[in-house]
Amino acid sequence: MSRFFAAGDSSSESSSSDEEELYSDQEAEQKSEEESEEESEDEEDEDEDSSSSDDGGKAGVSKFLRDAESSEESEDEEKVTIVKSAKDKRLEELEGVVKLIDNARRINDWGSISTEFDKLNRQVIKLAAQEKLPKIYVKTISDLEDFMNDTIAMQKVSTKKVSTTNARGLNAMKQKIKRNNRDYATEMEKYRADKEEYMMSEEEEEVQPVEKVKKPKAAYADNIDVADDEGFSTVGRGGKALQYTPESILKNLRSIAESRGKKNTDRAEQIRIMEKLHEVATTPYQSIRVLIALINTRFDLTTSSSANYMSQEQWKMAENEYGQLLGILEANRNMVVVEGAEEWEDDEKPPQPAAGELLKIPGSTISIAERLDDELTRSLQHIDPHTAEYIERLSDEQNLYTNTLRGLLYIEHLQAGGKLDNLQEGANRMIMRRLEHIYFKPSQVVTILEETAWKAIPNKLDSHITPRNGAKDIATLVQTLSTYLFKNSADIIRARAYLCQVYYFALHDQYYRARDMLLMSHLQETIGNFNVNTQILFNRTLVQVGLCAFRANLVYEAQNTLQEICGSGRQKELLAQGVMIQRYSQVTPEQEKLERQRQLPFHMHINLELLECVYLTCSMLLEVPLLAQTGSSPEIKKRIISKTYRRLLEFHERQIFTGPPENTRDHVMQASRALAAGEWKKAAELINSIKIWDLMADSEKIKKMLSEQIQEEGLRTYLFTYAPFYDTLSVSTLASMFDLNERKIAAIVSKMISHEELAAALDQVNSAIIFRKGVELSRLQSLALTLSDKASGLIEANERTLEQRTQGTANAFERQGGHGGRGGRGGRGGRGGQRTDRGGSRTRGGQQFGGGALGGAIKV
Repeated sequence: MSRFFAAGDSSSESSSSDEEELYSDQEAEQKSEEESEEESEDEEDEDEDSSSSDDGGKAGVSKFLRDAESSEESEDEEKVTIVKSAKDKRLEELEGVVKLIDNARRINDWGSISTEFDKLNRQVIKLAAQEKLPKIYVKTISDLEDFMNDTIAMQKVSTKKVSTTNARGLNAMKQKIKRNNRDYATEMEKYRADKEEYMMSEEEEEVQPVEKVKKPKAAYADNIDVADDEGFSTVGRGGKALQYTPESILKNLRSIAESRGKKNTDRAEQIRIMEKLHEVATTPYQSIRVLIALINTRFDLTTSSSANYMSQEQWKMAENEYGQLLGILEANRNMVVVEGAEEWEDDEKPPQPAAGELLKIPGSTISIAERLDDELTRSLQHIDPHTAEYIERLSDEQNLYTNTLRGLLYIEHLQAGGKLDNLQEGANRMIMRRLEHIYFKPSQVVTILEETAWKAIPNKLDSHITPRNGAKDIATLVQTLSTYLFKNSADIIRARAYLCQVYYFALHDQYYRARDMLLMSHLQETIGNFNVNTQILFNRTLVQVGLCAFRANLVYEAQNTLQEICGSGRQKELLAQGVMIQRYSQVTPEQEKLERQRQLPFHMHINLELLECVYLTCSMLLEVPLLAQTGSSPEIKKRIISKTYRRLLEFHERQIFTGPPENTRDHVMQASRALAAGEWKKAAELINSIKIWDLMADSEKIKKMLSEQIQEEGLRTYLFTYAPFYDTLSVSTLASMFDLNERKIAAIVSKMISHEELAAALDQVNSAIIFRKGVELSRLQSLALTLSDKASGLIEANERTLEQRTQGTANAFERQGGHGGRGGRGGRGGRGGQRTDRGGSRTRGGQQFGGGALGGAIKV
């Protein structure tokens, strides 16, 4: 094609492009008029217009040469586009935040200042990790601190009231600036000394940038710790190897403490850092601070994770570190760890206490011991008790008890010094923990526990509450600890200490002492006001007292004591030995979780099958003679000792076929039927064949005692049942029937006669029992007496209802005159009614019930 056609093409193209530009300009103007808010689109249109006007002369064939055009566009883009480094971008963001803070300062908006100040600190952390601290940041925080001080001074003088939001923001900034500016005090002093010179040095550094020299990859080997044999080291954010020195311990601890509780915090990494800090610690103060923070962080692992309890590895490490902490505190008596102490704020310079002055370090040795105890209990709750893991975990209790005792000795030493106050509560808590570890164990086990603990404690340490030499007598130890708590504590701790002492006495067969203490405490009247854990301890103590009465051959006392717990059918729940989830229960998941957390470890359980066996056996020995007595003497008012036992007995009697006994209940029920039939030998055999008796100490003695009780109750049952059919009965005959000596039978019969249970006389000359025959009632007479009892009961119920409805109002239904009121049946005194003289008034209450055969029977 010739150049002429090419030129023509270019002119036509240029004209068409001019038209397009014209239309595009008009459309852009219309858009800008309709949408004035979209500024970015207008700027793009103007850029397109300028570029099209500049390129108008170059249109033509070059337009179709795409490669050349694209290369030119790429060159233009390289000229216009400015690529900024990450550092410059962050600096721009930092300057933007500083401007926002300045604007908020002009209008005195402390809420916005507080928000932007947090953003500023987050951005500075990123910059400071790679480069040195920006001086604009130092300028900002210095000016902000001065402005805050001026504002506070103005508020003291001014009478103008500050808004609530502004005051809240100012108070928040007070704390933030105080905590934040502590780390930059040196730079702030330089800035305040000469502000212009300080900021000019920043500009000079920007004008003459220093070229960065790329380090070879192998250069990191220079920063590796010499002690690291493998050639690896911990690397921080900037790629620099982290080195832990004694001077940086307090600063690292502060950063870890500030990140505590925040999201996405790697606590395992914090634990590794603190372990290295503990290794490089040179002073006792540094070691104490690191150990307290390290133990608390180990506890946080359980709080933040989904695990239900602390792992055994972490628990043992925490327990070992707690022992190290106590050792350091024992060696450095001028340092004490107490709650509520002020934290040392200077991370560069450690505290230097004067001679004779105590250095108080914030923390709590008591809380650490309690948390270790709680974590061990929680782990024992979740481990299967029938595995070797449970036994292995239970062995850690010895180390825990040793450290608990050692912590108690440390508290006693602080009390003896007299320089600190409010230590009594801590001592009470530690003694209570110690008492809770020993009250439920046999004395032989506690003796081993105490001896091992005192051997592990240095000989120079001793207790003035429970001296080292007095640890052999466990009963005295328990009594001493309980008495101390009873004198020096109040409310819950005092009640728990008292119950622990009663439990220990009942466990070691001191029934009368335990019973008297429990009755004198009157806890059974106020136990409902205590927390759930104390109520559980009361239930356990009550059950243990009942078992002690059974071992002491006090059947009635044992049954009466166990009635409240065993008669409810909720033994598991009341003793915290299992959760009973019923079908229609309204228990929320949170309540169920709390219930499971209150469960006792398996080694503290009371055997529920043994408890049920003791309760049912005692109920059998009391109920069977009572049933025989009421069956032969209808005039005796029926009473029930154990509803649970009666219900089980009725269910057993309704069964058509009864096979051999399979469990404890079957043995007791079949023994009850045999005893009621006079077969005391069979009843004794069935009771003694229960295998659960082997779990009790001196099981043979228990079985012998049960056989004797069954013989005596069998004799009483026989006399109650067959007394109406005898005139006289030889004592020797009863002795041969029940395998008892005549002296014992005479004593039993005399007791029954004196209690008016048996209408008879004992002929000691002829060695016989003479029965007195009363008026034998016929079947009709017995039914009439039963009806009279029910009628009298109905009358009493009506009277109680009337008294409740009238609320004790006197003469509420009394009639005045002969025909007033509506009470009674008719107005003339119905059947059995009494009529006075003609003009007189009726008796009180209108119609009175006083006649008829039924009334006569009631009077008789």
